Amino acid sequence: MEKRQSQSASEAPVGRGRAAGLLVEEELSEIERQWPDGLTSRQIVDLFTARGFRFSEATLRKYVQLGLLPRSVRVGRKGKHRGSCGMYPAEVVRRVNQVRSMMAADLTIEDIQHSFARFKEEIDQVEKGVRELIAGFEREAKGPTLDPDRRAMIEAEIVAAKQAAGELIRRISGVEASLSARAGSSAAGTAVGSGSDLF
Repeated sequence: MEKRQSQSASEAPVGRGRAAGLLVEEELSEIERQWPDGLTSRQIVDLFTARGFRFSEATLRKYVQLGLLPRSVRVGRKGKHRGSCGMYPAEVVRRVNQVRSMMAADLTIEDIQHSFARFKEEIDQVEKGVRELIAGFEREAKGPTLDPDRRAMIEAEIVAAKQAAGELIRRISGVEASLSARAGSSAAGTAVGSGSDLF
């Protein structure tokens, strides 16, 4: 039985060799610097299709459904009546790159899911708990019992706490992703980071 049966024909990389179309560390770091607030699904797809991969927004959504990537976060657009758009943290590009590398090394989707899932549940629980705690702080800060000066001070502390929480989740997710990269040693040379940046 062929090991790559989980991969559709449209997912196969164009060109030969494991590294065909994959991003290198310098490119990944530059993407993270260039888009600190995240990327849309279209931007992520464009990064890979420009390198010869047949990769679509539907594939990106499938990776999310399979638990290989985090869900996007709705972010409001500046300006009146502009609505919101789904944003993925820049670290998602690393994870897509990792998945593509592992697929090119003939690992099945099931193998990849297993390598990524080892600490995912625990990280998700930490993230959810911190998110709920911060939401509680925000509700309390809007209460009528606080005077305006104290409210402003507490709101500033909440903003700082959100940033620290986001950094914590990114760091522990990065550790998990690094461990996953070792488990899927086929991806040597491609650093991995998590997509968990929801704060």
